[in-house]
This record gives sequence, structure tokens and C-alpha cells, in this order.
Amino acid sequence: MLVLGVAAMSAGCVTVGPDFETPEAQLDPDWIEGSNSEVNQSASPDPAWWNVFGDPELNALIERAYEQNLTLQAAGLRIYEARAILGVVAGSLYPQSQNVTASAGSRRLSPNAPPVSGLPDDVRSRFGSSRDVYQVGFDAAWELDFWGRFRRGVEAAEANLAASVANFDNVLVMLTGEVAATYVTLRTLEQRLAVARDNVDNQERGLEMAQIRFDGGVTTELDVHQASALLNATRASVAGLQAERRRAQNALAVLLGTTPQQVQDTLSGPGVIPATPDEVVVGMPAELLRRRPDIVRAEMDAAAQSARIGIAKADMYPAFVLGGTIGLSSGTTSDLFESQSRYGSSFVAINLPIFNYGRLKNRARAEDARFEAAVALYRNTVLSAAREVEDALIGFVKAREQSEHLGKSVEDARAAVRLAEIMYQEGAVDYTRVLTAQLGLLESQDQYTRSKGSVAFNLVAAYKALGGGWAIRLGNPVIPAETREAMQERTGWGDLLEDDQTEAPDERGRWRAPDW
Repeated sequence: MLVLGVAAMSAGCVTVGPDFETPEAQLDPDWIEGSNSEVNQSASPDPAWWNVFGDPELNALIERAYEQNLTLQAAGLRIYEARAILGVVAGSLYPQSQNVTASAGSRRLSPNAPPVSGLPDDVRSRFGSSRDVYQVGFDAAWELDFWGRFRRGVEAAEANLAASVANFDNVLVMLTGEVAATYVTLRTLEQRLAVARDNVDNQERGLEMAQIRFDGGVTTELDVHQASALLNATRASVAGLQAERRRAQNALAVLLGTTPQQVQDTLSGPGVIPATPDEVVVGMPAELLRRRPDIVRAEMDAAAQSARIGIAKADMYPAFVLGGTIGLSSGTTSDLFESQSRYGSSFVAINLPIFNYGRLKNRARAEDARFEAAVALYRNTVLSAAREVEDALIGFVKAREQSEHLGKSVEDARAAVRLAEIMYQEGAVDYTRVLTAQLGLLESQDQYTRSKGSVAFNLVAAYKALGGGWAIRLGNPVIPAETREAMQERTGWGDLLEDDQTEAPDERGRWRAPDW
């Protein structure tokens, strides 16, 4: 009768509250720089975008960061937290045990107690004696999900699970981008160090030349002091660049989840700035909606909040509860499990949410306002993503243009130094002309090196803004094996730690099997 009643009532169940639909977001059909020959929007970028640099050491660093970065591991554990919470919420769809008891005891009735009318004489004669009592039973209650409150709760939990997966992917996108950007910064600093040291060598020769001419009485001591001042200033810049390089190595160590000393031991000697291709492959702006994990996370946050509106609205309607007690009771253990030892009771209850003084209605209104805020944040996330891509594209295009001009500037500055030194040796000019030429060469070479690093840095920023890098998760565990084993031993996660349990189901709000 209970099962039939539940089936009949469930057939008429409804789900109150809105059904979530992905909000519309504003995006341009093309990128501003889409017509530039250096920007290819006709193809989709490679998910493993760092391969475009052709740098095996960079590839190894990104793989190592995926395996060891602690922030990424924390984001992976939040996926399993959300998976477990989904199991908690799904359990609310089923009957809940209120109390399970098993007891054994002895009861003594007072011989001075007043007689109990209606009892046979043989029963009354046992007053004052002791008797054993054995009982086994449990209470249970089942609130029917007539208005979809529990199903909306499952829907919200599944959206939260999807959001936690998207959050992991977003952390991974940020991580791969930061590793590549820090690597580019490190290699740029090493190239700038090499430039500064080459200029130290050139300026030492210039000082030696000025000293010889002063010792020969051809020129004044002023030339020597000017040459020495420039040399020491360049040596000071070397020390500053060395400090910056060390800081870049330390930052890379945190990204790799290791110590600075181990990073120093891992990196090869001074390398070159990663080479960049002639174009950046960006795809169309609309692809951001599926490529950017932070956009997916914002969408799932809005979906979860939409389901909470249904939960709040369901609380405004009557609740139907089925419940009862069933058990066995006997004075001996031998006949405890006989049919005559059974006892039980059942009830049907309707809870009417009256006298709440607008509390429930205002709670639904509050959830509705939070939903609209979540939609606004989703749309803002889309706009911010598009802006980041546009910033990176214009940075990449203009950095390449800047680098071409600075390369020519370096050639001219190097020729100027040679001519100034020759003219100084011949006495045609004073040392100021040599000093100016050497300083111009140092500045031109340093700017040229920084511009080459800027080209690579903006290319990294572009692929990071496009949402690339998260696909490295596919087919790989999101937490280390030792962490998984420790959790399984400590708490007994069953199959929830399997990799296929990280994904949320395609359909939300459905009845789910309980997770025993």
C-alpha cells in the first residue's frame, strides 16, 4: 500500500522554480585584429599551445607543473568534495531513518501497583516478578518530493560539481600560462644579462683605450673618468639583472611545487628566448564560450543559483510526509523473530507552511536576486575574456613591429660605436662621442632583447586568454596517486575517486541512485 501510494503521488509531482537556460552574452563576430596577417581566426588554436614555441624545456616544465603544483592539487580535491556533497544531497530523495534500535533488558512490575482491569488472573499473578524484554526496530520518514525541492537540490549540487571541474580547468589555464610567462621572463633576463656582459667587455676596451691616450699625453683625465663611469654603471646593471633572474627562478619554483634550489639544478644554462611563429591562431570570438573555463564556471554558478530559487519556492508549498515504526518485541530471544512478535505504526502527515510572515516568500526573492547577480557576473566574465584576448593580440602584433625596428636600431648603434672608436683613436673626436655611442648601443640592445621577450610574452597571454591549456587534464588524474591512496585508506571513498567521477552528468535535476 505504501509503495502504491508513493507511486501515485509521485506521478503527479511537479517541479517549481525556473529551468535554467544559458544567458545570452555580448560578443563581437570578429576580433579587431582579425584582418591582420599575423592573426589567424579561421582555425582553432592547439589545446597544447606551448608546443608552438618548439622548446622542449618549456614543455617539460609545464608537464611537471601539472604533476606537482599544490594550488592545482587543492582545486582537484575540491572536485571530489563537490562529488561527495552531491552524494549527500542525492540521499535526501529517499526515506530517512530516524532511529534504529536493538535493546535487551529486564523489567520488574511492582506487586503493590493497583490492579489493571481486564488482565487475566495468570497475568496479574506475575506482578512483582521480573521479566526480560528484547526489542529490535526502527523509525523512518519519507518526505515526498512533490514540488521538486530535493530534485532542485540535486540540480544545484550537480551544477556545483560542474563548476568545481571548470574551476580546476581555470586554475590549470592560469598555471600553464604563468609557467610559460615566467619561463619567457627568465630567458629574457638571461639574454639581457648576456647583452650587459658583452657591453662590459666593450666598455673595458674603451677604458683601456682612454687610459693609453691619457698616459701618452694625447688627452685629458676626463676621458678616463667618463669611460670608467659608464663601465661601472653597466656592471651595476648586471647585478640588478642577476637579482631579477633569481626572483624569476624562485617564482617558477612555486609554480612547479618545488624549492628554488631544485629549479636551479633543473634548468639548463642560459637559454634563448623562445622563438615565436609568424602568426597566432585564435579562432572566432564565439569559441570563448566553450574554451574559457572561467566562463563555464560562471555559467554553472548561475545554474546552481537558478535551482536554489526552486528550492526556496518549494518551501512555500505543503510538504507530504510518510512515516512509521516497525519492529520486533519479545520476552525471550527464541521467539523474538516470530510473526507474533511484530509491532508497528504508520502515519501520513501534511505540513502547511502558514504563519511564516513573508519569511519564505522573501527567501525566494533573495535567491532570485542572487540569480540575477550570477547572470550579470557571467556576462561580465565573457566581456572580460574578450578584452583580455584583444589586449594580448594588439600586444603581440605591435611587439613584433617594435622588435623589427629595434633590430635595425641595434645594427646602426653597433656601427656608430665602431666609427666613434676609430675617430677617437685618430684624434678626430673627443671621448664624449665614444661614450654616447656605447651608451646608445647598450640601450638599443637591451630594448631589442626586451621586445623579443615581449613578443613571446604577449603570445603566451593570447593563448592564456583564449582558455588554452586545460585539455591536459583529459586522460590524466587530477590528484596525485599517493593522495588518492591516503584518502581511500582514511575514509573509504569507494569508486568516487575514479577519474570518470569528476565529470558532472549531462542531465541535471534527475533522480539519482543513492550512493551507499
